[in-house]
Amino acid sequence: MRLFVSVAVDALADTLAAAQSRLPDAGGIRPVDPENAHITIKFLGEVDPDRLDAVEGGIASAVDDAGVDPFAMTVAGFGVFPSLEYISVVWAGVREGRAELTRLHEAVEREMTALGFDPEDHDFTPHVTLARMDDARGKEAVQRVVRDDDPTLGRLEVSALRLTESTLTAEGPEYRTVARYPL
Repeated sequence: MRLFVSVAVDALADTLAAAQSRLPDAGGIRPVDPENAHITIKFLGEVDPDRLDAVEGGIASAVDDAGVDPFAMTVAGFGVFPSLEYISVVWAGVREGRAELTRLHEAVEREMTALGFDPEDHDFTPHVTLARMDDARGKEAVQRVVRDDDPTLGRLEVSALRLTESTLTAEGPEYRTVARYPL
């Protein structure tokens, strides 16, 4: 099972699609399906089904330890990974709710590394992936949008984390919620 821990933002699918339309229609840019929108808290990768109970228990403990109540989150602004000079991912950021998402990430990270999952090798940046860049053909146009456009894409209430299974297909990933963890 290919698993990750996330926050659902599919309620913002329409505004995320509108944000994607601000990106240039240039070669090398591949939008992601806004219906699959989420914020990844922790990517676990391939997990043996025999470990699922331990993973679920660890996530439940992390949610309790984080002490985060349901909160408002605002998705706004554009950014890229890893840098404006070499763009592989174009994303929408989080303004309101960053502190709560970070606390949840840190608690999940502690529990999952205690279970033997690899620790993250980069700082946590809460974001919603809008597109991937396969090559640099549209780089300058994307750079202009990221530098010049600062949209507010929406606000929603975050009331749970979810454990999600990702199945990779030729048409793109298919997601299934394995478990939900209310805040």
